[in-house]
Amino acid sequence: MRRSHFVLILALFTLVTVIPLSAGPVFVNGLLIPGSSLDATGLPGANGGRFGFFSDIYYDIRLNQWWAISDRGPGGGLLNYETRLTRFAIYLNPVTGRISEFTPLETIKFTDPQGLLQGPGPALNGLNPLALNGYEGTLGHSFDPEGLVVDPWTHNFLVSDEYGPSLYEFDRQGRLIRIFEVPANLVPKAGGNVNYVALRDACPTPNVPFTPLCGANEGRQDNRGYEGLAISPDGSTLYAVLQDPLINEPPPNNGRNGRNVRIVVFDNNPASPTYTRNVAQYVYQLEPQADIAARINAIKPGNATATDPRQGRNIGVSAITAINDTQFLVLERDNRGIGVDDPSATNAVGSKRVYKIDITGATDVTNVALPIDALPAGVTAVTKSPTLIDLSANSLLPNSKQAEKWEGLAIGPKLANGDRMILTGNDNDYSVTQTGAGDQFDVYVDFAGNFARCILDDPTKCEVNPPASDLVIDNPVALPNGFSLLPGALHSYRVSPADLGTYVNPGTKKGVTSTN
Repeated sequence: MRRSHFVLILALFTLVTVIPLSAGPVFVNGLLIPGSSLDATGLPGANGGRFGFFSDIYYDIRLNQWWAISDRGPGGGLLNYETRLTRFAIYLNPVTGRISEFTPLETIKFTDPQGLLQGPGPALNGLNPLALNGYEGTLGHSFDPEGLVVDPWTHNFLVSDEYGPSLYEFDRQGRLIRIFEVPANLVPKAGGNVNYVALRDACPTPNVPFTPLCGANEGRQDNRGYEGLAISPDGSTLYAVLQDPLINEPPPNNGRNGRNVRIVVFDNNPASPTYTRNVAQYVYQLEPQADIAARINAIKPGNATATDPRQGRNIGVSAITAINDTQFLVLERDNRGIGVDDPSATNAVGSKRVYKIDITGATDVTNVALPIDALPAGVTAVTKSPTLIDLSANSLLPNSKQAEKWEGLAIGPKLANGDRMILTGNDNDYSVTQTGAGDQFDVYVDFAGNFARCILDDPTKCEVNPPASDLVIDNPVALPNGFSLLPGALHSYRVSPADLGTYVNPGTKKGVTSTN
């Protein structure tokens, strides 16, 4: 592979570590990728080709390809955006695991030319269902892709979506070819009606005519659908993980206080009578909020309370990837760190962690209502290791700032000494506000506690350090020197077989161990 000169324009920070034997996973180095970078479309602008880092990452070992998926686009579902994924290249030193030279190679947009979903036009769009379809109970072509795997036999893309929550299969041109079942207990509802946009908060008064934007009380929480996706090595089984507990577990609307997240299992074997159907659900338990709050307060006294970050809402799962048939890596995080919601990075970070889990012996809870914390008698959750990787232990951002949304997690190639490379990446929200109302703005930061909001794609019309409640640029000025869009970040780790476990390559038939 020819090394691209693109590396010369990247703000790269590389830290190489001498790796002792059996020392546990080791951070090798990382890359910072400017927030102004474009995907392979080359189209300018936030809503054109600005790269949306990294809602998920997948390494296709059979084709030696890296893929990154972008979510619903800039603006939190309020801007028209053609959803997509991008194949990229990085140079990986096969001895050290050091990465360099990030280059987008190919961008594929998701479409529905067969009309398998309701809605005009073929594009799958990042607009929320009410904005796109004019009705809160129609999902249509609204799409918020968050999890990605490649089928090892067909090489088709399998993508999990947060809006539905949905699970779709696309061919290599990004065309929708298959829709998986949506389990009934996950369907979002408000007042008994399917509602894909209702917030968890109660409507103002019961006597006011129903508004589609409030009163969610069943199914997945708003903006907390399938956040990650894994595939078994033989390709026969898919594992979609919700970001947080269901809103009604337990009722009324207490899921946002809970620890019990569902891993939803699907049959992906075309020869099976249950193909495309949900065949099991397992419990993954989030780290207790009190432990996370204690870490935060040790860094910044008083910065965390019993409800901030909120268990089951501001703490959640961002990614899952398979090690073998029963073991997985899971990325769990809080919502703290520098991002479009906290560009000053005023809050201390408590949790950006990767765990190893095992589903052996876990109880199928498809028909079991889950409580806030302790599980019902007879229910066994997936087993969960101590922290495998602490993503916050290393930072490439200036002034040791922490990225907010670590969402990409992939197991990469085997290195020369037998270790395996792991790649993680952040979601920078396109460095665009996610206010949910009004205009959306580019967000620039100086990593010293200052930020600016600018008219999209126009850094001559900005406001510096406006109040959070000020959603209008009243007195525009040119962007000061020293500010930049929030970058994408990649971290490379190397992990020994003793720590990772027996890794089985995707494309290995069941009963055969292949760990190349």
